[in-house]
Amino acid sequence: MNTIENEKGIQTGLSALAGCCPVLRSVIAQTPDVPLRRTTPGFASLASIIISQQVSKQSAEAIFGRMQELVVPLTAERYLELGEEVWIKIGLSRPKQRTFLALCQSIERGEITLDELSAMTAADAMEKLVAIKGIGPWTAEVYLLFAVGHRDILPAGDLALQQAAADAYGLEQRPTDKELRAMAESWAPWRGVAARLLWAFYAVKKGRAAMP
Repeated sequence: MNTIENEKGIQTGLSALAGCCPVLRSVIAQTPDVPLRRTTPGFASLASIIISQQVSKQSAEAIFGRMQELVVPLTAERYLELGEEVWIKIGLSRPKQRTFLALCQSIERGEITLDELSAMTAADAMEKLVAIKGIGPWTAEVYLLFAVGHRDILPAGDLALQQAAADAYGLEQRPTDKELRAMAESWAPWRGVAARLLWAFYAVKKGRAAMP
């Protein structure tokens, strides 16, 4: 499996994208910094991504901060031990409580081992993750991109990525998930770098960060 581990990997990917796509070449020229943003694989990283679904960055950081304070150590086993009273104190919505319950029970039963995802193909790892109720493609793809480091992952359902692509290509409307995936086919095998580039481009255009 090819992964992105450092800034050199980002620069190699940007060079490849500039060579294969004139539009991205222009985006690269307008985007001074494309961050690596890797996290440590495991329960804490996945928990942070689940929490960030459909809430503001500020809210997600506050909720995850409370989880780090209340669930010590931050593991699936400890989360289950603490129970609903603590889950409510953390600030988790009912749907996210159900997602965490499904995830933690899957880990407890041995149906998924987060460490094993690093050795899997992206397709196999995606299948494992989205089999858990409440974890959809966006969550799985963001985890595989930032925690596992897959080189060729692009979370096409991300609204900021869709808007950045629309701005880059001069489109009147954001492309759909399906349309963005089709646009991104020519960016393989560097779609993970293209995603980082488009998030950084969005931040330049909108004046605010968008990377999960």
